Amino acid sequence: MDLILLFKALLMGVVEGLTEFLPISSTGHLILVGDLLGFTDEKSKVFEVVIQTGALLAVLWEYRRRFWDVAAGLFSNRSAARFVTNIAVAFLPAAFLGVLFSRYIKAYLFRPVPVALALIGGGFVILWAERRKHEVRFEQVDDLTWIDAFKIGCAQCLALIPGTSRSGATIIGGLLFGCSRKAATEFSFFLAVPTLIGAGVYDLYKERSLLSADDLSLFLVGSAAALVSALLCIRWLLRYISSHDFTGFAWYRIIFGVLVLVTAYLGLVNWTAS
Repeated sequence: MDLILLFKALLMGVVEGLTEFLPISSTGHLILVGDLLGFTDEKSKVFEVVIQTGALLAVLWEYRRRFWDVAAGLFSNRSAARFVTNIAVAFLPAAFLGVLFSRYIKAYLFRPVPVALALIGGGFVILWAERRKHEVRFEQVDDLTWIDAFKIGCAQCLALIPGTSRSGATIIGGLLFGCSRKAATEFSFFLAVPTLIGAGVYDLYKERSLLSADDLSLFLVGSAAALVSALLCIRWLLRYISSHDFTGFAWYRIIFGVLVLVTAYLGLVNWTAS
């Protein structure tokens, strides 16, 4: 295996893990970093799907006790049943629209400049949301009703646009619908489980002809890097939100997006897919 290719896989895995659960768009960052690294062929798209497994495992490990309790009490505990119902209801809107429009989204929006525009637009939405009066109606994830979960699921549909951010859409949606920061953030973590599994299975089935045993080491390196970095990111984010809002992420998105547009316009960076 090419050592340079393995290094690219390692770097992409770290980027996936660090950005999957922050409101800054993991897909957007993977598109941009992949473009810079020249990691943009068809197989790279399969790789990006596979390494999401690492981020998924990080959530399962960090909340292993919670998932075990839910699984054990699914048919005997009303709270566990409601938790599963809420996650399922929230997952459905993006799953439905994703199946309908994924081909068109990948054809026209999986490019650096559209991603940069989405980063900037999403940044201003976060600034607007943080300036609004935040009335908390749900302190914990278990306080959510299925209707509120469905609303957050509808907000997640915005993340079908690369650069918007799945976690950003769900967290900010949760805040707007009355969740505490902790509840909105944790619900975003939990909702990532079926979302990443669903998107991964769907994409891998469509691109199964590109899978090869020769790429196993590449996938393992990227997934392992995503697992470690995502686990660190989850723990850091939970500490961060206890005393901070999301304004800093908004400004990061805006500055980063503008930087991509400026470098593209001036020709300082050869954004090949723009």
